[in-house]
Amino acid sequence: MPTRRIHLINPKTDSLTTRPIYFNRALYSPLAGLLAVAACIPRDQYEVVLTDENIEPVDFDLTADLVGISAMTSYVNRGYEIADAFRQKGVPVVMGGVHPSFMAQEALSHCDAVVVGEAELVMDRLLDDLRGGAMRGIYRSHQLHPMVGMKMPRYDLLKQNRYVNKTFVQTSRGCHTGCTFCAEPLMNGLKFRYRPVDEVIAEMEACGSRNISINDADFFGTPERPKEVMRALKGRGFRWQAGVTSKLAEDDRMLELAAESGCTMLSIGFESISRDTLKSVHKFVNQPDHFAALVKKIQSYGISVFGLFMFGFDGDDATVFDHTVNFNIDAGFDACAFSALTPYPGTLTWYEMKKANRIVSFDWTMYDQGHVVYRPAQMEPDTLRLGLDGAYKDFYSVKSIASRFPLAGKRSRAQWLIYNLFMRKASKTENIESIAPATPETPHAPNPPILPIKREWREAVLEGLEPEPELRQSAE
Repeated sequence: MPTRRIHLINPKTDSLTTRPIYFNRALYSPLAGLLAVAACIPRDQYEVVLTDENIEPVDFDLTADLVGISAMTSYVNRGYEIADAFRQKGVPVVMGGVHPSFMAQEALSHCDAVVVGEAELVMDRLLDDLRGGAMRGIYRSHQLHPMVGMKMPRYDLLKQNRYVNKTFVQTSRGCHTGCTFCAEPLMNGLKFRYRPVDEVIAEMEACGSRNISINDADFFGTPERPKEVMRALKGRGFRWQAGVTSKLAEDDRMLELAAESGCTMLSIGFESISRDTLKSVHKFVNQPDHFAALVKKIQSYGISVFGLFMFGFDGDDATVFDHTVNFNIDAGFDACAFSALTPYPGTLTWYEMKKANRIVSFDWTMYDQGHVVYRPAQMEPDTLRLGLDGAYKDFYSVKSIASRFPLAGKRSRAQWLIYNLFMRKASKTENIESIAPATPETPHAPNPPILPIKREWREAVLEGLEPEPELRQSAE
Protein backbone atom coordinates (compact mmCIF):
# COMPACT_ATOMS: atom_id res chain seq x y z
CA MET A 1 0.00 0.00 0.00
CA PRO A 2 1.66 3.31 -1.07
CA THR A 3 2.29 5.72 1.77
CA ARG A 4 3.53 8.69 -0.23
CA ARG A 5 2.06 10.81 -3.02
CA ILE A 6 3.48 12.48 -6.12
CA HIS A 7 1.41 15.14 -7.89
CA LEU A 8 2.20 15.46 -11.62
CA ILE A 9 0.94 18.65 -13.29
CA ASN A 10 0.62 19.87 -16.86
CA PRO A 11 0.15 23.67 -16.65
CA LYS A 12 -2.54 25.30 -18.74
CA THR A 13 -1.46 25.37 -22.37
CA ASP A 14 -4.46 27.15 -23.87
CA SER A 15 -3.62 26.22 -27.45
CA LEU A 16 -5.91 25.46 -30.37
CA THR A 17 -5.68 21.72 -29.80
CA THR A 18 -5.71 21.57 -25.98
CA ARG A 19 -8.54 24.04 -25.36
CA PRO A 20 -11.85 22.27 -24.56
CA ILE A 21 -14.16 23.27 -27.40
CA TYR A 22 -17.04 20.86 -27.99
CA PHE A 23 -18.72 18.74 -25.31
CA ASN A 24 -16.04 19.98 -22.88
CA ARG A 25 -13.39 18.04 -24.80
CA ALA A 26 -10.03 19.11 -26.18
CA LEU A 27 -8.83 17.82 -29.55
CA TYR A 28 -5.61 16.39 -28.11
CA SER A 29 -4.32 15.33 -24.71
CA PRO A 30 -0.91 16.91 -23.92
CA LEU A 31 -0.09 14.30 -21.27
CA ALA A 32 1.98 11.66 -23.09
CA GLY A 33 5.21 12.74 -21.38
CA LEU A 34 3.75 12.77 -17.87
CA LEU A 35 2.10 9.38 -18.39
CA ALA A 36 5.55 8.00 -19.23
CA VAL A 37 7.05 9.69 -16.16
CA ALA A 38 4.30 8.23 -13.99
CA ALA A 39 5.22 4.77 -15.28
CA CYS A 40 8.69 5.19 -13.76
CA ILE A 41 7.26 5.78 -10.27
CA PRO A 42 6.88 2.57 -8.20
CA ARG A 43 3.18 1.96 -7.59
CA ASP A 44 3.83 0.15 -4.32
CA GLN A 45 5.59 3.21 -2.88
CA TYR A 46 3.74 6.21 -4.33
CA GLU A 47 0.24 7.22 -5.22
CA VAL A 48 0.36 9.34 -8.37
CA VAL A 49 -2.15 12.14 -8.97
CA LEU A 50 -2.23 13.66 -12.45
CA THR A 51 -3.65 17.12 -13.24
CA ASP A 52 -4.05 18.67 -16.68
CA GLU A 53 -4.86 22.31 -16.00
CA ASN A 54 -6.41 22.62 -19.45
CA ILE A 55 -9.42 20.65 -18.23
CA GLU A 56 -9.37 21.00 -14.43
CA PRO A 57 -7.96 23.33 -11.76
CA VAL A 58 -4.80 22.54 -9.81
CA ASP A 59 -5.53 21.56 -6.21
CA PHE A 60 -2.92 23.54 -4.30
CA ASP A 61 -4.16 22.07 -0.99
CA LEU A 62 -3.49 18.49 -2.05
CA THR A 63 -0.92 16.93 0.26
CA ALA A 64 2.05 15.62 -1.72
CA ASP A 65 5.62 14.52 -1.07
CA LEU A 66 6.69 15.82 -4.47
CA VAL A 67 5.21 17.92 -7.26
CA GLY A 68 6.41 17.26 -10.81
CA ILE A 69 5.71 19.82 -13.54
CA SER A 70 6.29 19.40 -17.27
CA ALA A 71 6.26 22.48 -19.47
CA MET A 72 6.92 23.76 -22.94
CA THR A 73 8.03 27.34 -23.54
CA SER A 74 4.62 28.99 -24.04
CA TYR A 75 3.29 27.81 -20.69
CA VAL A 76 6.45 27.49 -18.61
CA ASN A 77 5.69 30.78 -16.81
CA ARG A 78 2.46 29.25 -15.55
CA GLY A 79 4.54 26.23 -14.54
CA TYR A 80 6.82 28.53 -12.55
CA GLU A 81 3.80 30.08 -10.80
CA ILE A 82 2.57 26.63 -9.80
CA ALA A 83 6.05 25.59 -8.66
CA ASP A 84 6.46 28.75 -6.55
CA ALA A 85 3.09 28.19 -4.89
CA PHE A 86 3.90 24.63 -3.85
CA ARG A 87 7.40 25.49 -2.65
CA GLN A 88 5.92 28.21 -0.44
CA LYS A 89 3.96 25.40 1.19
CA GLY A 90 7.17 23.44 1.74
CA VAL A 91 6.54 20.87 -1.00
CA PRO A 92 9.61 19.98 -3.12
CA VAL A 93 9.18 20.53 -6.85
CA VAL A 94 10.90 18.99 -9.87
CA MET A 95 10.45 20.32 -13.40
CA GLY A 96 11.05 18.73 -16.78
CA GLY A 97 9.97 18.92 -20.38
CA VAL A 98 11.37 20.82 -23.33
CA HIS A 99 11.78 24.32 -21.86
CA PRO A 100 13.31 23.34 -18.49
CA SER A 101 15.62 20.95 -20.38
CA PHE A 102 16.98 23.86 -22.44
CA MET A 103 16.76 26.50 -19.70
CA ALA A 104 17.67 24.51 -16.60
CA GLN A 105 19.24 27.37 -14.67
CA GLU A 106 16.19 29.54 -15.18
CA ALA A 107 13.92 26.70 -14.02
CA LEU A 108 16.06 26.09 -10.94
CA SER A 109 15.13 29.54 -9.64
CA HIS A 110 11.58 28.20 -9.28
CA CYS A 111 12.08 24.54 -8.33
CA ASP A 112 14.36 22.22 -6.42
CA ALA A 113 15.41 19.99 -9.30
CA VAL A 114 15.28 19.82 -13.09
CA VAL A 115 15.22 16.70 -15.24
CA VAL A 116 17.09 17.52 -18.45
CA GLY A 117 16.10 15.44 -21.45
CA GLU A 118 14.68 11.95 -21.02
CA ALA A 119 13.41 11.06 -17.58
CA GLU A 120 13.53 7.25 -17.68
CA LEU A 121 17.22 6.85 -16.82
CA VAL A 122 17.26 9.35 -13.94
CA MET A 123 13.97 8.73 -12.12
CA ASP A 124 15.34 6.04 -9.79
CA ARG A 125 18.13 8.35 -8.64
CA LEU A 126 15.79 11.28 -8.24
CA LEU A 127 13.38 9.25 -6.09
CA ASP A 128 16.27 7.87 -4.00
CA ASP A 129 17.42 11.43 -3.35
CA LEU A 130 13.86 12.48 -2.54
CA ARG A 131 13.61 9.79 0.12
CA GLY A 132 16.96 10.89 1.53
CA GLY A 133 15.95 14.56 1.58
CA ALA A 134 18.67 15.44 -0.93
CA MET A 135 16.78 15.91 -4.19
CA ARG A 136 18.23 19.02 -5.78
CA GLY A 137 19.97 20.38 -8.85
CA ILE A 138 20.09 18.99 -12.38
CA TYR A 139 19.37 15.37 -13.21
CA ARG A 140 20.71 14.45 -16.61
CA SER A 141 21.49 11.11 -18.18
CA HIS A 142 24.74 10.98 -20.11
CA GLN A 143 23.29 8.45 -22.51
CA LEU A 144 20.06 8.18 -24.48
CA HIS A 145 17.47 5.56 -23.65
CA PRO A 146 17.82 2.49 -25.91
CA MET A 147 13.99 2.35 -26.19
CA VAL A 148 13.93 -1.30 -25.15
CA GLY A 149 11.88 -2.53 -22.18
CA MET A 150 10.12 0.78 -21.61
CA LYS A 151 7.44 0.73 -18.96
CA MET A 152 3.78 1.01 -19.88
CA PRO A 153 2.52 4.61 -19.60
CA ARG A 154 -0.05 5.11 -16.83
CA TYR A 155 -3.14 5.35 -19.05
CA ASP A 156 -5.27 4.67 -15.97
CA LEU A 157 -4.50 8.23 -14.80
CA LEU A 158 -5.97 9.84 -17.91
CA LYS A 159 -9.43 11.39 -17.86
CA GLN A 160 -10.26 9.88 -21.21
CA ASN A 161 -13.68 11.47 -21.63
CA ARG A 162 -12.10 14.94 -21.83
CA TYR A 163 -10.15 14.47 -25.09
CA VAL A 164 -10.89 13.44 -28.66
CA ASN A 165 -7.36 12.08 -29.23
CA LYS A 166 -6.15 10.70 -25.94
CA THR A 167 -3.80 7.78 -26.57
CA PHE A 168 -0.30 8.59 -27.83
CA VAL A 169 2.11 5.72 -28.44
CA GLN A 170 5.77 6.35 -29.18
CA THR A 171 7.50 3.95 -31.56
CA SER A 172 10.72 5.97 -31.93
CA ARG A 173 12.61 9.04 -30.77
CA GLY A 174 14.78 11.39 -32.76
CA CYS A 175 14.56 12.96 -36.21
CA HIS A 176 17.26 13.26 -38.85
CA THR A 177 15.72 16.19 -40.73
CA GLY A 178 17.38 18.80 -38.49
CA CYS A 179 15.13 21.80 -39.19
CA THR A 180 16.66 24.95 -37.72
CA PHE A 181 13.45 26.03 -35.95
CA CYS A 182 12.83 22.67 -34.24
CA ALA A 183 14.00 21.47 -30.81
CA GLU A 184 13.61 17.73 -31.57
CA PRO A 185 17.19 16.99 -32.78
CA LEU A 186 18.66 18.89 -29.82
CA MET A 187 16.34 17.09 -27.38
CA ASN A 188 16.26 13.53 -28.73
CA GLY A 189 19.04 13.41 -31.32
CA LEU A 190 19.40 13.27 -35.11
CA LYS A 191 19.41 9.47 -35.19
CA PHE A 192 16.27 7.41 -34.80
CA ARG A 193 15.99 5.08 -31.82
CA TYR A 194 13.33 2.41 -32.25
CA ARG A 195 11.25 0.47 -29.77
CA PRO A 196 10.88 -3.26 -30.47
CA VAL A 197 7.77 -3.76 -32.59
CA ASP A 198 6.30 -6.33 -30.21
CA GLU A 199 6.55 -3.83 -27.33
CA VAL A 200 4.82 -1.17 -29.42
CA ILE A 201 1.96 -3.52 -30.26
CA ALA A 202 1.70 -4.67 -26.63
CA GLU A 203 1.23 -1.06 -25.50
CA MET A 204 -1.41 -0.42 -28.15
CA GLU A 205 -3.34 -3.53 -27.12
CA ALA A 206 -3.18 -2.54 -23.45
CA CYS A 207 -3.84 1.21 -23.69
CA GLY A 208 -7.63 0.90 -23.60
CA SER A 209 -8.37 2.55 -26.96
CA ARG A 210 -8.56 1.41 -30.56
CA ASN A 211 -7.88 4.95 -31.79
CA ILE A 212 -4.15 5.63 -31.58
CA SER A 213 -1.98 8.66 -32.24
CA ILE A 214 1.59 7.63 -32.99
CA ASN A 215 3.70 10.14 -31.08
CA ASP A 216 6.88 10.13 -33.19
CA ALA A 217 8.60 13.18 -34.65
CA ASP A 218 8.56 11.37 -38.01
CA PHE A 219 6.91 7.96 -38.18
CA PHE A 220 7.94 7.56 -41.85
CA GLY A 221 11.52 8.51 -41.01
CA THR A 222 13.20 5.52 -42.69
CA PRO A 223 11.98 3.27 -45.52
CA GLU A 224 11.59 -0.09 -43.76
CA ARG A 225 10.96 0.41 -40.04
CA PRO A 226 7.42 1.91 -40.33
CA LYS A 227 6.48 -0.92 -42.67
CA GLU A 228 7.41 -3.42 -39.93
CA VAL A 229 5.11 -1.64 -37.47
CA MET A 230 2.26 -1.38 -39.98
CA ARG A 231 2.50 -5.06 -40.94
CA ALA A 232 2.18 -5.90 -37.24
CA LEU A 233 -0.87 -3.61 -36.97
CA LYS A 234 -2.77 -5.21 -39.85
CA GLY A 235 -5.92 -7.05 -38.79
CA ARG A 236 -5.90 -5.75 -35.21
CA GLY A 237 -8.72 -3.25 -35.66
CA PHE A 238 -6.80 -0.08 -34.80
CA ARG A 239 -7.47 3.33 -36.32
CA TRP A 240 -4.33 5.41 -36.14
CA GLN A 241 -2.78 8.70 -37.19
CA ALA A 242 0.82 9.91 -37.20
CA GLY A 243 3.12 12.80 -37.99
CA VAL A 244 5.41 12.17 -40.97
CA THR A 245 7.63 14.10 -43.36
CA SER A 246 6.67 14.36 -47.00
CA LYS A 247 9.44 12.35 -48.71
CA LEU A 248 8.49 8.80 -47.76
CA ALA A 249 4.79 9.68 -47.78
CA GLU A 250 5.16 9.51 -51.58
CA ASP A 251 5.98 5.78 -51.36
CA ASP A 252 2.95 3.86 -52.65
CA ARG A 253 3.83 0.72 -50.70
CA MET A 254 4.11 2.81 -47.53
CA LEU A 255 0.67 4.31 -48.11
CA GLU A 256 -0.82 0.96 -49.05
CA LEU A 257 0.36 -0.56 -45.77
CA ALA A 258 -0.80 2.50 -43.86
CA ALA A 259 -4.31 2.15 -45.26
CA GLU A 260 -4.41 -1.61 -44.70
CA SER A 261 -3.30 -1.23 -41.07
CA GLY A 262 -5.92 1.40 -40.18
CA CYS A 263 -4.31 4.80 -40.83
CA THR A 264 -6.92 7.57 -41.00
CA MET A 265 -4.76 10.71 -41.02
CA LEU A 266 -1.20 11.84 -41.66
CA SER A 267 0.04 15.17 -40.27
CA ILE A 268 2.82 16.60 -42.43
CA GLY A 269 5.03 19.60 -41.76
CA PHE A 270 4.97 21.16 -45.23
CA GLU A 271 5.92 24.50 -43.57
CA SER A 272 6.13 26.60 -46.77
CA ILE A 273 5.24 26.48 -50.46
CA SER A 274 8.57 28.18 -51.29
CA ARG A 275 11.49 25.89 -52.10
CA ASP A 276 14.03 28.62 -51.27
CA THR A 277 12.46 29.14 -47.86
CA LEU A 278 12.55 25.41 -47.10
CA LYS A 279 16.23 25.24 -48.06
CA SER A 280 17.01 28.18 -45.75
CA VAL A 281 15.68 26.30 -42.71
CA HIS A 282 17.24 22.94 -43.63
CA LYS A 283 13.91 21.33 -44.63
CA PHE A 284 15.39 19.70 -47.72
CA VAL A 285 12.99 16.75 -47.76
CA ASN A 286 10.06 18.95 -48.87
CA GLN A 287 9.41 19.54 -52.56
CA PRO A 288 6.67 22.17 -52.94
CA ASP A 289 6.00 21.27 -56.58
CA HIS A 290 4.97 17.82 -55.33
CA PHE A 291 2.66 18.99 -52.52
CA ALA A 292 -0.66 19.06 -54.40
CA ALA A 293 -0.07 15.68 -56.04
CA LEU A 294 1.03 14.22 -52.70
CA VAL A 295 -2.19 15.34 -51.02
CA LYS A 296 -4.25 13.67 -53.74
CA LYS A 297 -2.16 10.51 -53.59
CA ILE A 298 -2.53 10.13 -49.81
CA GLN A 299 -6.26 10.82 -50.02
CA SER A 300 -6.65 8.18 -52.75
CA TYR A 301 -5.78 5.60 -50.08
CA GLY A 302 -8.58 6.85 -47.83
CA ILE A 303 -6.19 8.81 -45.58
CA SER A 304 -6.76 12.45 -44.63
CA VAL A 305 -3.96 15.03 -44.80
CA PHE A 306 -3.41 17.54 -41.99
CA GLY A 307 -1.01 20.16 -43.35
CA LEU A 308 1.22 22.21 -41.03
CA PHE A 309 2.39 25.58 -42.35
CA MET A 310 4.48 28.36 -40.87
CA PHE A 311 4.65 32.07 -41.71
CA GLY A 312 7.37 34.64 -41.00
CA PHE A 313 10.42 33.07 -42.63
CA ASP A 314 12.95 35.55 -44.01
CA GLY A 315 11.74 34.85 -47.54
CA ASP A 316 8.10 35.61 -46.68
CA ASP A 317 6.47 38.91 -47.57
CA ALA A 318 2.86 40.10 -47.22
CA THR A 319 1.72 38.00 -50.19
CA VAL A 320 2.59 34.67 -48.51
CA PHE A 321 -0.71 34.31 -46.65
CA ASP A 322 -3.10 34.44 -49.60
CA HIS A 323 -0.77 32.40 -51.78
CA THR A 324 -0.50 29.65 -49.16
CA VAL A 325 -4.17 29.46 -48.20
CA ASN A 326 -5.36 29.55 -51.81
CA PHE A 327 -2.92 26.74 -52.57
CA ASN A 328 -4.17 24.73 -49.59
CA ILE A 329 -7.82 25.13 -50.59
CA ASP A 330 -7.15 24.34 -54.25
CA ALA A 331 -5.08 21.29 -53.29
CA GLY A 332 -7.93 20.05 -51.08
CA PHE A 333 -6.08 19.71 -47.78
CA ASP A 334 -8.40 18.08 -45.25
CA ALA A 335 -7.22 20.30 -42.40
CA CYS A 336 -4.42 22.79 -41.83
CA ALA A 337 -2.73 24.48 -38.90
CA PHE A 338 -0.87 27.75 -39.35
CA SER A 339 1.71 29.25 -37.03
CA ALA A 340 4.08 32.18 -36.74
CA LEU A 341 7.75 31.27 -36.85
CA THR A 342 8.92 31.23 -33.24
CA PRO A 343 12.61 31.29 -32.17
CA TYR A 344 12.39 28.83 -29.30
CA PRO A 345 15.36 29.14 -26.93
CA GLY A 346 18.13 26.74 -27.84
CA THR A 347 17.09 26.15 -31.46
CA LEU A 348 19.31 27.27 -34.31
CA THR A 349 16.70 29.89 -35.24
CA TRP A 350 17.07 31.31 -31.72
CA TYR A 351 20.85 31.69 -32.04
CA GLU A 352 20.62 33.23 -35.52
CA MET A 353 18.01 35.80 -34.47
CA LYS A 354 19.68 36.49 -31.14
CA LYS A 355 22.99 37.22 -32.85
CA ALA A 356 21.23 39.56 -35.30
CA ASN A 357 19.43 41.30 -32.40
CA ARG A 358 16.05 40.48 -33.94
CA ILE A 359 14.31 38.98 -30.91
CA VAL A 360 12.00 41.56 -29.35
CA SER A 361 10.22 39.69 -26.57
CA PHE A 362 11.61 37.27 -24.02
CA ASP A 363 8.22 36.78 -22.36
CA TRP A 364 7.75 33.04 -22.74
CA THR A 365 3.95 33.29 -22.62
CA MET A 366 4.19 35.01 -26.00
CA TYR A 367 6.01 32.02 -27.53
CA ASP A 368 2.74 30.37 -28.55
CA GLN A 369 3.21 30.43 -32.34
CA GLY A 370 0.49 33.08 -32.50
CA HIS A 371 2.20 36.18 -31.14
CA VAL A 372 5.13 37.65 -33.04
CA VAL A 373 8.23 37.84 -30.80
CA TYR A 374 10.84 38.94 -33.37
CA ARG A 375 11.32 41.37 -36.25
CA PRO A 376 10.37 39.68 -39.55
CA ALA A 377 12.65 40.41 -42.51
CA GLN A 378 10.13 41.48 -45.17
CA MET A 379 7.00 42.59 -43.35
CA GLU A 380 5.88 44.45 -40.27
CA PRO A 381 5.13 42.34 -37.18
CA ASP A 382 1.46 43.41 -37.35
CA THR A 383 1.29 42.18 -40.94
CA LEU A 384 2.47 38.75 -39.82
CA ARG A 385 0.04 38.66 -36.92
CA LEU A 386 -2.96 39.73 -39.02
CA GLY A 387 -1.95 37.47 -41.90
CA LEU A 388 -1.84 34.46 -39.60
CA ASP A 389 -5.30 35.25 -38.25
CA GLY A 390 -6.62 35.76 -41.78
CA ALA A 391 -5.21 32.42 -42.91
CA TYR A 392 -7.33 30.61 -40.32
CA LYS A 393 -10.43 32.62 -41.19
CA ASP A 394 -10.05 31.94 -44.90
CA PHE A 395 -9.15 28.26 -44.71
CA TYR A 396 -11.91 27.49 -42.18
CA SER A 397 -14.56 29.70 -43.78
CA VAL A 398 -17.89 28.04 -44.51
CA LYS A 399 -17.16 28.30 -48.24
CA SER A 400 -13.78 26.61 -47.89
CA ILE A 401 -15.11 23.85 -45.67
CA ALA A 402 -17.94 23.14 -48.09
CA SER A 403 -15.59 23.05 -51.08
CA ARG A 404 -13.17 20.65 -49.37
CA PHE A 405 -15.70 18.20 -47.89
CA PRO A 406 -14.80 14.62 -48.97
CA LEU A 407 -17.94 13.64 -50.87
CA ALA A 408 -16.11 10.80 -52.61
CA GLY A 409 -13.48 8.32 -51.48
CA LYS A 410 -12.88 6.40 -48.28
CA ARG A 411 -11.72 9.16 -45.94
CA SER A 412 -13.57 9.28 -42.63
CA ARG A 413 -16.16 12.03 -42.95
CA ALA A 414 -16.79 11.99 -39.20
CA GLN A 415 -13.11 12.56 -38.43
CA TRP A 416 -12.96 15.22 -41.16
CA LEU A 417 -15.87 17.13 -39.63
CA ILE A 418 -14.48 16.86 -36.10
CA TYR A 419 -11.14 18.38 -37.15
CA ASN A 420 -12.63 21.15 -39.28
CA LEU A 421 -15.22 22.13 -36.68
CA PHE A 422 -12.70 22.02 -33.83
CA MET A 423 -10.11 24.05 -35.73
CA ARG A 424 -12.69 26.55 -36.97
CA LYS A 425 -14.06 27.21 -33.50
CA ALA A 426 -10.69 27.04 -31.74
CA SER A 427 -9.16 29.60 -34.12
CA LYS A 428 -12.05 31.95 -33.38
CA THR A 429 -11.24 31.79 -29.65
CA GLU A 430 -7.53 32.68 -29.99
CA ASN A 431 -8.01 36.35 -29.01
CA ILE A 432 -4.47 37.25 -30.10
CA GLU A 433 -4.86 40.80 -31.33
CA SER A 434 -1.36 42.22 -31.12
CA ILE A 435 2.31 41.43 -31.43
CA ALA A 436 4.30 40.63 -28.28
CA PRO A 437 5.45 43.74 -26.36
CA ALA A 438 9.20 44.27 -26.11
CA THR A 439 10.83 43.00 -22.91
CA PRO A 440 14.33 42.99 -21.42
CA GLU A 441 16.56 40.14 -22.53
CA THR A 442 16.47 36.95 -20.48
CA PRO A 443 19.45 36.69 -18.07
CA HIS A 444 19.80 32.96 -18.78
CA ALA A 445 21.27 31.29 -21.85
CA PRO A 446 19.88 28.06 -23.31
CA ASN A 447 21.88 24.87 -22.88
CA PRO A 448 20.55 22.22 -25.32
CA PRO A 449 20.53 18.65 -23.98
CA ILE A 450 22.32 17.53 -27.18
CA LEU A 451 24.79 19.71 -29.08
CA PRO A 452 24.41 20.03 -32.86
CA ILE A 453 26.71 17.94 -35.04
CA LYS A 454 27.26 20.61 -37.69
CA ARG A 455 30.39 22.57 -36.73
CA GLU A 456 29.09 26.11 -37.27
CA TRP A 457 25.85 25.32 -35.43
CA ARG A 458 27.74 23.76 -32.54
CA GLU A 459 29.96 26.83 -32.31
CA ALA A 460 26.89 29.08 -32.19
CA VAL A 461 25.55 27.11 -29.23
CA LEU A 462 28.87 26.91 -27.36
CA GLU A 463 29.42 30.64 -27.79
CA GLY A 464 26.25 31.41 -25.86
CA LEU A 465 26.47 28.69 -23.22
CA GLU A 466 26.11 29.58 -19.57
CA PRO A 467 28.08 27.43 -17.08
CA GLU A 468 25.81 25.18 -15.06
CA PRO A 469 25.71 25.67 -11.29
CA GLU A 470 27.86 23.46 -9.10
CA LEU A 471 24.74 22.06 -7.50
CA ARG A 472 24.16 19.20 -9.89
CA GLN A 473 23.21 15.54 -10.05
CA SER A 474 23.57 13.21 -13.01
CA ALA A 475 22.80 9.61 -13.91
CA GLU A 476 25.55 7.44 -15.27
